[in-house]
Amino acid sequence: MDIVLKYFADFSEKQLEQFSKLEALYKHWNEQINVISRKDIDSLYERHVLHSLSIAALCNFEPGTQVVDIGTGGGFPGIPLAIFFPEVNFLLSDSIGKKIKVVQEVADAIGLTNVTAVHSRVEDIKGRTFDYAVSRAVAPLGELWKWVSPLLRKGQKSEELPNGLICLKGGDLEKEIMDSGLQKIVQAWEVNNIFNEDAFNEKYVIYVPKL
Repeated sequence: MDIVLKYFADFSEKQLEQFSKLEALYKHWNEQINVISRKDIDSLYERHVLHSLSIAALCNFEPGTQVVDIGTGGGFPGIPLAIFFPEVNFLLSDSIGKKIKVVQEVADAIGLTNVTAVHSRVEDIKGRTFDYAVSRAVAPLGELWKWVSPLLRKGQKSEELPNGLICLKGGDLEKEIMDSGLQKIVQAWEVNNIFNEDAFNEKYVIYVPKL
């Protein structure tokens, strides 16, 4: 938890309580359903919570913004972002039911009322539109964009970035970006320039605007 407070200080008592409960909850659920790698569970706040919040460091969602988390897994980046932005509505989707069960249990246990968890592939979500889509290490950029672009509405619900896709990725992304055909509009930030931690070497925030 200290690593989160190293970079963010302006939390309410409720937010601090919600963040502080995550470690015990994820350790409990990880023993039953493996949603976080065993080697990472002891670095939950750095590798999962703070990593997720690199999106918040770049983009301050306005109250009422609608965000979909694609392939949320155990709830990242959606759960930390939902704590950070209590007045923003999050739909967390995953095609694996047992992972969505963990997301729902964690959200309920910490009293997150701005999260809806659904057992669904993002391409099967119908009748909904969103301002932003977020994801972490789910699929190649071109596939992600094909899935979410129809769900995104044009506009700008933050001062920093117009509506679009914001995803967390790692490694050499040059070929993936070129293969996506989005290279003329993609923006990228190195996470270790946002949070100066060795764990974030070769980790990036990738952004594609909804034009």
